[in-house]
Amino acid sequence: MNTLHDFLNYELIKLKSYTLTVADICSAIFILVLAWTVMYLLKRYVLRLFYNRRNVAIGHQYAVNRLIKYIIYPLAIILSMQALGIQLSVVLAGTAALLVGIGLGLQQTVKDLLSGIILLIEGTVRVGDMVVVDDTIVMVKGIGLRTSEVETRDEIVKIVPNSKLVEETVINWSHNDRPTRFHVDIGVAYGSDLELVKTLLLQVASEHSAILLTPKPTVQFRDFGASSLDFKLFFYSYEFLRIEFVKSDLRFRLDELFRQHEITIPFPQQEVWFRNELRTSDPKTNPA
Repeated sequence: MNTLHDFLNYELIKLKSYTLTVADICSAIFILVLAWTVMYLLKRYVLRLFYNRRNVAIGHQYAVNRLIKYIIYPLAIILSMQALGIQLSVVLAGTAALLVGIGLGLQQTVKDLLSGIILLIEGTVRVGDMVVVDDTIVMVKGIGLRTSEVETRDEIVKIVPNSKLVEETVINWSHNDRPTRFHVDIGVAYGSDLELVKTLLLQVASEHSAILLTPKPTVQFRDFGASSLDFKLFFYSYEFLRIEFVKSDLRFRLDELFRQHEITIPFPQQEVWFRNELRTSDPKTNPA
């Protein structure tokens, strides 16, 4: 017993007013391990049970887990430092000038950190949401304290600063409780049977499984173009991320049906006239 007591009180570092013993290190390690254990048990049993009973969305679950993590771990680090005999007030006072300089140099990083906390608290953008970033539709895969992971349609993962999702205008498709309307543009040659064109457009929309029948697809005759009669096929769908594939399917099917019904899809054409005039003062080459 005396041996254990002596071992725990063995002084590893001894300065004027500071002493570090084995017991201090064991206390700090115990605090960190306890924090990890509490976090693990809380997520695996308490929070999971709560989420299942309340049917909490995945995005909200992720936000709550992150916020609890950002509270427990910093608190555990502070307590472990105090267990080591480190006075945070003294450390902060001694490094105040250094912290000011670091803060000025890391303004963008601090902005991203605050933006990450705002995202987790407000929930304007959550994990699993479909958003538009830099004119690209992406799915949010993870929200960190400084950056977020998003995945494009090509399954490319991008790292986006959190401030970009907070300060800039972001289209969040997942906030729509209703389906979103999309459209496909197409032009047909002058002289085509317009009623047949409308019928075929609606037929193509009704055949695709990703297009909703309610609200119904609609067709608009938009303009008399320079070389074509311009139509728009409007339809509703929940396929936000893969909508370009849906549009591609529609175009393939439209080309097939138009060929069967001999409806021409024109391309821009331009006629050029050359006017040849002989400009000379010689009467032999320029008769009256």
